[in-house]
Amino acid sequence: MRLFESFSKNFASRFCHGWVAGLILFLYCLAPVKTPAESITDLKQPPLGQLLKPLFRNHPGKSGAYVLERGEESLLARAWLCDRAEESIEVQYFIWSTDNIGILAAETLLRAAERGVKVRVIVDDLLVDADEKSLRALNAHPNIDIRIYNPRHSVGVSRVQQIFYLAEGFRASNQRMHDKTLIIDGKAAITGGRNMADEYFDYNQEYNFRDRDILLLGPVAQDVRGSFELFWKDDLAVPIRSQLKPKQTLTREEISQVYSELHAYASAPTNFAPEVRRTLEDLPKRFPVLLDQLVWDKLDFLHDAPGKNPGQDGLQGGGATTEALIETVRKAKHSITIQSPYLVFPEGGLELFGELASRGVDIRISTNSLAATDNIQAFSGYRKQRRKILKAGVKVFEFRPDPAIRQELIERYPTLEKSSPVFALHAKTMVLDGETLFIGTFNFDPRSANLNTEVGVLVRNSKLARQVERAIQRDMSPENSWEAADNPDSHASWLKRIRLQFWKLLPMNAIL
Repeated sequence: MRLFESFSKNFASRFCHGWVAGLILFLYCLAPVKTPAESITDLKQPPLGQLLKPLFRNHPGKSGAYVLERGEESLLARAWLCDRAEESIEVQYFIWSTDNIGILAAETLLRAAERGVKVRVIVDDLLVDADEKSLRALNAHPNIDIRIYNPRHSVGVSRVQQIFYLAEGFRASNQRMHDKTLIIDGKAAITGGRNMADEYFDYNQEYNFRDRDILLLGPVAQDVRGSFELFWKDDLAVPIRSQLKPKQTLTREEISQVYSELHAYASAPTNFAPEVRRTLEDLPKRFPVLLDQLVWDKLDFLHDAPGKNPGQDGLQGGGATTEALIETVRKAKHSITIQSPYLVFPEGGLELFGELASRGVDIRISTNSLAATDNIQAFSGYRKQRRKILKAGVKVFEFRPDPAIRQELIERYPTLEKSSPVFALHAKTMVLDGETLFIGTFNFDPRSANLNTEVGVLVRNSKLARQVERAIQRDMSPENSWEAADNPDSHASWLKRIRLQFWKLLPMNAIL
C-alpha cells in the first residue's frame, strides 16, 4: 500500500517546498531501527520533562536555544524529542510528503497516539496529495486530529472548484501557511527553514539544501504553541473530516488493516537509509552533549496571524512578522548579514536598504545563483532587480552548485561522491551588528512579506549571532559563492538561461 502519491516539483513548489515531507522525515527517524520490538523508547532514557526540569530551574525566566546547522543534527533533535513526548506533539508545516517516507511518518504519528500522546497536525492544502482512505483511518484514531489550512487546491477540492477558487479569489488562493514548527509537550520546539525531506537533511543523492533550524526550550516553546493554537482555532484550519466527502465511511476492520500495514511497513529494516540508522543509534550519547551547549537568554517568537492580513491591499498588506523584521533592520548600526534562498525586494525594501547603506551600514546577502537555484521563477524576480540592488550599495554573493564545503558532507557520506549532488541554499537567516539573530521561515521576497504566514525567532545574543554570521560568511567565500557583480549566470546551463529569459518577461514579482 502506498500512503502518498508522488508529485513533481513544478512552479507550485515555490510556494511550499516540502512539508510533511517535513512531518515525514522527522517522524521517519523515529520508527524502529533494529527490530520491530526495539525502538528508541526501549533505551530506558528519562522522559522529556524529567530531563529538562533541572535546566529550567537553573535558568529561571529564560529560554534555551541551539542552532541546528547540520542536517543530521536537526534530524537527531527531532527524533530525540518526539520519542520522549509524554503529552502532546503539535506539527505545523507547509507540505504533506509523498513517498515511502510519508508512510513511515504516518506510522510514527500512529505509534505516538497509541502510547497516549495527543497528536495535532495542521498542513497547508496547496500540495497535499494523500490517499483519502489512509487519511480517514489516521484521523479516526482518538488521539490524532488533522486539519487542512485554506483548502482551495487539493483536499476535497475538485478541478472545477480549483479553477473557481482561483478566479473568484486569486489572493485568497495564494495565501498559504508557510509556518514550520514542531512542539513537544509545550516544553520544546524547533523552527527554521527545513521542510524535512531528504534534501533538507543532507541525505539526498541528487540535490541538497544548506539549511538552518533552531532548537528552543522553555518559555519560548509556549509562545510557539500559542501561535499553533491561533491557527488551530481559526476557520481557515478546516478539520479534515469535514473537508472530505462523506461518501466513504471506513469500518473498524478497514481502519485496523490500514494501521497493520503501516506498522508492517515501518518494521522493515530496508525502509531506513543506513545514514539515518547510524544517526539514531547515536542518540543516547549525542543529544545530552547538544543540551550542554544551549545558550540561555530571552527570546522573541515572531509569527503572523492566520490569513496574514485583512486583504484590503490586494497582494500587498504585510504582516506582524514583516513589520517586526523591518523595525529590527531599521535599528542596524554597523552591519546586516542575510541568507535567503530567494532575493526579491518587496515594495519599499530596496529604498530602506539603500538608505542604510548610505549611512555606512555594511550589507551583505547570501543567496542562490542561477546554477544552484531550484526555482527559476523566483530567481527571475531577483535577476530583474540585481543591478539596482548592487547600485544601492548591497553586496550579494550567489551560492555555487558545487561549493567546496560539500567535501565535508561527502566525507561523512561517501556515497554522495559518486552522484555529485547539486547544492543550494534554503536557510532564512539574518544577523544585525553581530548581536541580533533571526532564524525562521521568512524568505526575502514579497510572498513572505505579504501573502504567506511566517514564523521565526529573534535572539539578542552575541554568541549565537556571531556563530551564525561566521557560517554565512563562510558560505560567501570565493570557493563557495560567486560575487553577483561578476554576473555568474554564465555558469548555469543554456537551458536554465533560456528559461530565465522567459520568466523575466512575466509580471510576477508580487507573488514570488
